[in-house]
Amino acid sequence: MTTYFIQAFIYLCAAVIAVPLAKRLGLGSVLGYLIAGVVIGPVTNLVGHETGTIQHFAEFGVVMMLFLVGLELEPKSLWAMRQRLLGLGGLQVSITVVLAAGIALLFGLSPMMSLAVGLIFSLSSTAIVLQTFNEKGLTKTDGGRAAFSVLLFQDIAVIPMLALIPLLAMPELVQHGHDIAHADAHHGDTHGHHEELSLVAGLPGWLQAIITISAIAAVVAGGHFLSRPLLRYVASSGLREIFTTTALMLVIGIAALMSLVGLSPALGTFLAGVVLATSEFRHELESDIEPFKGILLGLFFITVGAGIRFDILSDNLGLILGLTLGLIILKATVLFILAIIFNVRSSDRWLLTLSLAQAGEFGFVLISFSVQNNVLPVELSQVLAMVVAISMFLTPGLFICFEKFIVPRFEAQENAKEDDIDDRGTVIIAGIGRVGQIINRMLVANGIRTIVLDNQVGQVDVMRSINVKSYFGDASRPDLLHTAGIEEAKLLVIAIDDRVRSVELAHHVRKTFPYISILARAYDRGHSYELRNAGADVIISETYFSAVELGRQSLVEMGMHPFKAEQLKHYFVDTEHAHDETLYESWRDMEEANNFTGHYRDLFMQLEDLLRKAMSKDRSDGHSLSERGWTPPPKNYADSLESDK
Repeated sequence: MTTYFIQAFIYLCAAVIAVPLAKRLGLGSVLGYLIAGVVIGPVTNLVGHETGTIQHFAEFGVVMMLFLVGLELEPKSLWAMRQRLLGLGGLQVSITVVLAAGIALLFGLSPMMSLAVGLIFSLSSTAIVLQTFNEKGLTKTDGGRAAFSVLLFQDIAVIPMLALIPLLAMPELVQHGHDIAHADAHHGDTHGHHEELSLVAGLPGWLQAIITISAIAAVVAGGHFLSRPLLRYVASSGLREIFTTTALMLVIGIAALMSLVGLSPALGTFLAGVVLATSEFRHELESDIEPFKGILLGLFFITVGAGIRFDILSDNLGLILGLTLGLIILKATVLFILAIIFNVRSSDRWLLTLSLAQAGEFGFVLISFSVQNNVLPVELSQVLAMVVAISMFLTPGLFICFEKFIVPRFEAQENAKEDDIDDRGTVIIAGIGRVGQIINRMLVANGIRTIVLDNQVGQVDVMRSINVKSYFGDASRPDLLHTAGIEEAKLLVIAIDDRVRSVELAHHVRKTFPYISILARAYDRGHSYELRNAGADVIISETYFSAVELGRQSLVEMGMHPFKAEQLKHYFVDTEHAHDETLYESWRDMEEANNFTGHYRDLFMQLEDLLRKAMSKDRSDGHSLSERGWTPPPKNYADSLESDK
């Protein structure tokens, strides 16, 4: 157990030191993770044989990432991108496989080995590319969307690739594998060998197809019909950690199901994410999964760096560097030509070209699978794995080249181009109770897009039943605000029914996003001062204007003329407003002193005296305060003025 603690500390310490330094130098977090892995691995040998095992575990970060990607895509959005998904993505994979396999044939490899090499090199790194896109704000660009389409097709293409590889088995490698297995059995060496669980192993092809289709249908149907009642039940408990546990359970369960039927876990979780993209729990699921995804992806990048074997690199330095450079040039050429064909323009064309010019993490999976199925010899697989790892290591450098050399060249054209309209709302409303509902209705009725968050699942259900789009989640959580698009919002309306959380939310948003306007509802005067002190721009006490209106109506019911009552109401509001600043300053002094001072009490009593005086004096324009001091014009008065002209 102590060894595990020490290893975990080494990995975490390397990330803590290298990643912030890399970010500060403008290199990006991915390159920081990779460098950290190289330092603790081949350079200092602080970590060793366990790196491969940890890498398999860390690859689950890719699965979580694709689940989050799916949550951002509604089915109609996926259908809208079908042209680039099938056309651009399909052509990239097909052309790269053919060219890479052809070059491998020239190197003297057999046709079967060459095809396997082509499949391995046709894939790019979903983890590195999407992580870098998010960090650098490139996801919404045309090049970013085109790259995402290609990556998505590649992830889907992994499934038929895994099905094809066993058919490429080399007879001599099969015999060699049998000899090794027989020798191990003879010596009783079964260490490290185990069979993967599978529901389709040994079944006829038609039955495998039925089970596979049934598993996919179960994911879709479960995500659409069963997930909402489950998440609603868990959310009603009010325990945040149980909701997080449920989110992890869904992702892990779907990944396990896909693995059992021989499909890619990443594809299964992506599909589940797409199904849940319209759910009111979408933002909460994103917030709960995001931290785990980030940690596991970072660990995965470290293991890639730590897994670089300098002994193999030094023995085959010229070959590995030549293959790596050739691979990057080959894929970049294919992508650049396809970008021209699919009308990807200016700097976006280069973004697509440079971002996908590397091999990817699924390449490790295909290499391992090819060795297991006697398609590639171990010696060749080690060289190919080094090419994949080094090309991934060089990817952040390609992004730096894009930023330093490509973007400045197209800067003038990019500035002239209109920004893409963001899909998120410009107003985030925290709380959809009696106050939030009215605010949301007024904004939506005037064509203003809103994102509504509420941590009461029953309230969200009610709103959705009347076609008011709202999401379940605690708006006071910074990570949830991030997933809701707080960075792009112009206004935050705080209408939650918890005064402590509302003040904390106002304080966080004002400190982190000073450019956003904050409107908040308050319970009483003290709460309004707390919100004001936290940075809210406009604060309205929820009962104030309704109470003032009830006071006016009470005067009318007691026999006062309606116009006089209306005038007194305005006097009351104006007098309160005129002295609000003085009371606020006194309240703030009282809060700093942490005790109730007589000064605040005296000021409040003075305000009461001023209110009584305001109620009894004549209007400043000299009109009488009596009910006959001001009366509305008679009926048809305006028409009579027109006829006199």
